[in-house]
Amino acid sequence: MADTNYFSEEEKLEEANEGFRSGVFVELKAYCLELLQLLQFPKKRSSSIHSLFELLRKTPTTSLQHCFDYVLFPLLLLLDAAVVDRSQQKVDSGENSMMSVSHELPHRVSDCVAEGVLQCLEELLKKCRLGSVEQMVVVLKKLTCGALLSPLEASEEFREGIIKCFKAIFMNLYPCPNDACSCKQISGSPALAENREFQGHLDVLSEESKPNECLLEFLRSETASAAVGHWLSLLLKAADIEAARGHHGSSKLRIEAFMTLRILVAKVGTADALAFFLPGVVSQFSKVLRASKTTLSGAAGNTEATNQAIRGLAEYLMIVLEDDANKSSLVMFMDFQSEIIMEKGKKAQYILEELRQLPNKVRGGSIMVEECSSAEVAKKTTYESGSKEKMSADYLKGNNSFHVDRTKEWVAQTSTHVDKLLRATFPYICLHLVKKVRLGILAAIKGLLSRCSCTLKESRSMLLECLCTLAIDESEDVSFTAQEFLEYLFGITGNHQLQHDIAKIFVRLVEKLPNVVLGTDEKFALSHARQLLVVAYYSGPQLIIDHLIHSPVTAVRFLDVFAVCLNQNSVYACSIGKFLSARPSSLGYLHSLTELKVGTNFISDCISIMNTASPAVSELTMVQKKDMQQRNHVLPRMPPWFNGIGNQKLYEALGGVLRLVGLSLASDSKGEGSLSVTIDIPLGNLQKLVSELRKNEYSEENWEYWYRRTGSGQLVRQASTAVCILNEMIFGVSEYSVDYFSSTFQRARMHRKVTSDYESVTTNEASWKVPLEKVRAQLIDCIGRVLHEYLSPEIWDLPTQHKSSPMHSAGEDDISLHFFRDTAMLHQVIIEGIGIFSMCLGKYFSSCGFLHSSLYLLLENLISSNAEVRSTSDAILHVLSSSSGYPTVRNLVLENADYVIDSICRQLRHLDLNSHVPNVLAAILSYIGIAHEILPLLEEPMHKVSSELEILGRHQHPNLTGPFLKAVAEIARVSKHESNSLPSKAASYTSHVKSLISNGEKQAGGVSRSCHDDDINISSLESEWENILFKLNDSRRYRRTVGSIAGSCIVTAIPLLASQNQATCFVALDIVEYGVAALAKVEEAYKHEKDIKEAIEETLHSHSFYRLLDTLDVSEEASDENRLLPAMNKIWPFLVACIQNKNPVKSMQPL
Repeated sequence: MADTNYFSEEEKLEEANEGFRSGVFVELKAYCLELLQLLQFPKKRSSSIHSLFELLRKTPTTSLQHCFDYVLFPLLLLLDAAVVDRSQQKVDSGENSMMSVSHELPHRVSDCVAEGVLQCLEELLKKCRLGSVEQMVVVLKKLTCGALLSPLEASEEFREGIIKCFKAIFMNLYPCPNDACSCKQISGSPALAENREFQGHLDVLSEESKPNECLLEFLRSETASAAVGHWLSLLLKAADIEAARGHHGSSKLRIEAFMTLRILVAKVGTADALAFFLPGVVSQFSKVLRASKTTLSGAAGNTEATNQAIRGLAEYLMIVLEDDANKSSLVMFMDFQSEIIMEKGKKAQYILEELRQLPNKVRGGSIMVEECSSAEVAKKTTYESGSKEKMSADYLKGNNSFHVDRTKEWVAQTSTHVDKLLRATFPYICLHLVKKVRLGILAAIKGLLSRCSCTLKESRSMLLECLCTLAIDESEDVSFTAQEFLEYLFGITGNHQLQHDIAKIFVRLVEKLPNVVLGTDEKFALSHARQLLVVAYYSGPQLIIDHLIHSPVTAVRFLDVFAVCLNQNSVYACSIGKFLSARPSSLGYLHSLTELKVGTNFISDCISIMNTASPAVSELTMVQKKDMQQRNHVLPRMPPWFNGIGNQKLYEALGGVLRLVGLSLASDSKGEGSLSVTIDIPLGNLQKLVSELRKNEYSEENWEYWYRRTGSGQLVRQASTAVCILNEMIFGVSEYSVDYFSSTFQRARMHRKVTSDYESVTTNEASWKVPLEKVRAQLIDCIGRVLHEYLSPEIWDLPTQHKSSPMHSAGEDDISLHFFRDTAMLHQVIIEGIGIFSMCLGKYFSSCGFLHSSLYLLLENLISSNAEVRSTSDAILHVLSSSSGYPTVRNLVLENADYVIDSICRQLRHLDLNSHVPNVLAAILSYIGIAHEILPLLEEPMHKVSSELEILGRHQHPNLTGPFLKAVAEIARVSKHESNSLPSKAASYTSHVKSLISNGEKQAGGVSRSCHDDDINISSLESEWENILFKLNDSRRYRRTVGSIAGSCIVTAIPLLASQNQATCFVALDIVEYGVAALAKVEEAYKHEKDIKEAIEETLHSHSFYRLLDTLDVSEEASDENRLLPAMNKIWPFLVACIQNKNPVKSMQPL
């Protein structure tokens, strides 16, 4: 019963399907009859064609296959009529020119009808399969005739429809069910297809719809060789025509032509069938790729078309030049090469004889890309009707000449010609601006290296270089994929050929680096540097050690290469346009001249400083306003002179190589101390400069003579370059450098965990994981020696502006500004080096004493006359505070204030040599903002400043009066600020002490205790009062220090109240104002302390604490009682003189 129901349901379903098919056939029949009527009664438009297209689109494949022949017949008739109609020509025998008649007479099949027919035919071929070889031949013959039409004969839509029909036929060619058929040997789809762009429309076919013979087998047979070659030529020619038409060309048609060609090549799929056509196909593809280098618009510059062309070329080469397909020829060739290598040392004469027998010249055809008009394109692509008839008759005639024997000679010659074409195009395409094109070239490189690495052995190094370029691409999609494939290649065990190729690439890249970097093409310079970086990273540290640093000679040669690339002289190697654009404008240049004069007139700066509520050093205001610039000051950064050569990306690549060199040397377990030995090479340039400066100091030559001496300016520039190299190499041995390389090259590994590609790959990640604890001692030793040279006083005595040096000032006005600029850049990179060293060592930078020796130097350069040096010093101070574990620069300087003040006091004793010290002191007090916290330490430098501002001191150093007044004004302001809190603190402490005394008296009047308890209470009470005395004495000492400093400020500024200089007078008045206010607060605090002292004395007498009374008496000083009145007595005469100067502006402030 169940079987009966099953068969009944199946019969009902079959009847329903049959009914649906009958209905579809009825509709199709009506439309087909209307199509046949269009042949007899032409119309410009026909609604039946559009209706037929909609019916074909919505009808299932199973229902449409039964009507395939019925619908195909009228469509082919109309197509044939349209092609014949547009192919009719008349020949002008006199001028031998061809003119299309289609523009003079109306077509029998209009463009609208012809394009609609092709749409219907495309939809039909997408959903239905051809039933036999004969049927396929007929359809392809009709389409081929249509494909021969030129742009003047047929519309763009018509020609595009023809190619889409080709595409539909080839895409729906599937392997036959016969397992013994040769069609099973190929995949049938393009090897480099993206997603589902080439997936056919026929997923499941019924048995009756399958052809009786294998169409794929016929397509790759010798019988169809001529037709396949003709189709390849037609598709390439169609794409070439659209490119030649310029902006009138169709990008869509060009894309469809390349996609159709890729499908055709994949369906043919064998080297035997395609090898004969390789020269023509490759030359046409190379023509497309060459045009894409210079053409950015129009059909020739379309990025999708370029992408399809790249993939099509690679797929063709992957089939014809596949290693497995040419295995026999490759084995013979490899054996021949191995014999030569084995006999290399024994039979040199034989090898020379063999080389002499080689051809002297390899002649290859050159492909010229022509630009022609649409009319010229039409003439080139229009054929006579007679030739078309002959082609139709012999369309699929077999020809044995379309086959080549792929011998070793053929493989060698072909690979040589292909290598020339690839080298002329692939490196340029790797730098294409569009990501899709770079993804296409990456897919092509992967395919060629995977399948043709032996056949294309001459191109292997070039392909690897291109792959390295793409490994650091701007797009993550490109870089991830390239890095994955690189890790796959390096992870293959026993790949000695790859290691040999990489070693040769590495050496060649290093040798060519200066010529490329100093050339005019920035893109290729960046590509070259990135290739070197990627090769160095993926090859591991041993490659660098074996090929570059294995001996002192090679190490010197390698570092010389980078010295040439980074040298300041190379700034003039760029193009004149870039050099001029890099120069500042005239307004900027005048501003830079003004900057050179900063610091020469400090008195004029005081006017603007002292009118503000919080005084600051004028040179520092520009630095403080560059907070955003400081946040972006990432170390190591590009040296200031490198802007003329390249850009930040180029320097990052070059610096990355130097970092890898430093990391390789540190990880070299065989050569102990190799980092120190290699660092001595660039350090020698700095030592040579210091030696020359010392000779100059002993000979007392002026700077002009020294700079104009042959090679002196070059020494400064070489030292700057050496500092830059040293900074990068040492930075490589840091956790920051390791993290940088991990983030750059190991993101692909994280990405692969998601995509699960190349799961079995083993990477060289561990080779760069150097335990920094083991190399820290070596690193500290290197940094110590380098920092010793960085801090040489001879380097910092080099002038950065006119008369900025205390020595040899005569003749400095004639010094070229280049000298000052070179010196400023040297100082800048040295300061950055200090920051880099602190990042490498972290807290060890302070524990090793490097922080104490370099902190004052950075504070000194906060008042440098060069704005860039000031900005760099400020940024590096923030770096030091962060790396040393301090939250701010203020905390950094405060914790090391004793070292800083000692340095200031030491330099104050020799003002003739250290005229900048007053500005440094002012910078520390105002910019850092820690004056109130280090006020007790300022007493000694304040006494020295006071003596310098006396009459004798001002006479000896008149130019230092202004800077000293800045420092005194800041100290006076801080003294006033600190004195404001003294009375309130003293009053609070007085109340606290009196409350303790009162509580003690209440407890003493209570119940008596045992003697033992009394002894314990007396001992604890004495300890408690001892602590109170300590706090009182500390408070008194701090009050006295504030009073002493305020008094010293007043004494210093009093004589200058009578100055005729307005700025000096204003500063002195402010200092006096701050000092008087501070002394008033100090005396008020003294009164409270006096009350505390009297109460404590009474209490100590009552408890018989005589030892504590002696301590209290020792700390007493009579000068505490009155400071303000003597100061006012000194101020008054000079204040009267100030008023008597009859300057109303100055008289208003004291009144």
